[in-house]
Amino acid sequence: MIWVEYALTGLFAGFMAGYLGIGGGLVLVPALTWLFSQDPAIADMAVQMAVATSLATMLFTSMSSLLSHHKRGAILWPLVRQMIPGLLAGALLGSIIADGVGNDALGNIFGVFALIVGLQLLRGTRQAGDRPIPGRWMVAGTGLGIGTVSSLLGIGGGSMTVPWLLWHGQRVQNAVATAAACGYPIAIAGTLGFVVLGDGAAATPTLGYVHLPALAGVAVFSVLGAPLGVAAVHRSSPVLAKRVFAGFLLIVAVKMLLR
Repeated sequence: MIWVEYALTGLFAGFMAGYLGIGGGLVLVPALTWLFSQDPAIADMAVQMAVATSLATMLFTSMSSLLSHHKRGAILWPLVRQMIPGLLAGALLGSIIADGVGNDALGNIFGVFALIVGLQLLRGTRQAGDRPIPGRWMVAGTGLGIGTVSSLLGIGGGSMTVPWLLWHGQRVQNAVATAAACGYPIAIAGTLGFVVLGDGAAATPTLGYVHLPALAGVAVFSVLGAPLGVAAVHRSSPVLAKRVFAGFLLIVAVKMLLR
């Protein structure tokens, strides 16, 4: 049954990522936290393992999105290169913080973030701006902040990168594409940090904090679910889906905060 649960989790995460353009980590982390909490051997590190496994999954699921955006010429590569040092350093820092704060505190942090994102989705507005992109050091600093929060929570960072780029006058297509490119260095450095910090953390098949069976099941079915979401968005109302997903995130927030 556990493999079926991993498969369904991956399908749902991939579908929502393709349908709404929101990283699957917002689905994977709470779902995997619940699944891992059922195993007494790893229950005391369930959130940390969920975050780590979510980041590791992105190594496989986000590459196709990145390549697709690159073929369309939508990624602002000069900006990505300026952000990469901060993204890498931040992702490592995020994994260190996640390891240090402990399972319960990390769950609370994720709950607060899910609450914020859920309320933003209910508002349904993204205000564009015309502010110029700041200098190299400010861009790197922004990358540091996005990388830290993303790695801490097991997400790709699009929920922060996209609004930041829109605020600085970038087209939405370029903002989404650039956010996808920024998510990959976050996944690389964050996964590496969790692998090293969680070494020998459990008898369950793991690589550090990364749960290998969950990674295999979720990664495969996330890749299958994403195209289904992309196809569905052209046949239904994404506004309605965003409201439903916002409600899901608010429920997740309450569950994580009351664990």
